[in-house]
Amino acid sequence: MPMHVVCLDLEGVLVPEIWQEFAKAREIPALMKTTRDEPDYDKLMAYRIDILREAGLGLADIQETISGMDPLPGAAEFLDELRSIAQVIIVSDTFDQFAQPLMRKLGWPTIFCNTLQVDEAGMLCGHVMRVQDSKRTTVRALQSCGFETLASGDSYNDLGMIEASKAGWLFCAPESIKAEHPEIPALETYDELLAAIREQLA
Repeated sequence: MPMHVVCLDLEGVLVPEIWQEFAKAREIPALMKTTRDEPDYDKLMAYRIDILREAGLGLADIQETISGMDPLPGAAEFLDELRSIAQVIIVSDTFDQFAQPLMRKLGWPTIFCNTLQVDEAGMLCGHVMRVQDSKRTTVRALQSCGFETLASGDSYNDLGMIEASKAGWLFCAPESIKAEHPEIPALETYDELLAAIREQLA
């Protein structure tokens, strides 16, 4: 019987979108843009860093917002149940400087993410991706170790790991992405996602 690993996106699936929460907290509408809107992650991060510099906001300001964030309703319970039946890795394009308080609230699941470059003044000056095309690359690496992967996410940057996996699902994705990818099942609740995963594990 094959060994499975479930690969989940973080933001929009288990926790709110960090940049959107920060945009609302600081009243900067331009920071509401996410990977749901901009498929090119490097372009999106350069855009965000420019806005932060113009506003004089740094890493500590974003971390302050994150410290007050909670997982989405039902997310921790869903993750606990999922981890009781399968190995789970959160594969995210967020950053280790953002993730820790959220991982604590989710019971310390395993997360593969990226790293921010921060200057001496605490201002964001760049980012380092773990690997290129990190989500697809991660599931391919797991498969090379003998695992079958199942994947779910809500954004353009999740499509690679979904398409590369044995089975995958969009989760609470925007209508635009669902319309562009009708071949990927689109689910809206944790119960639906858990049931779909159980079916693949059977």
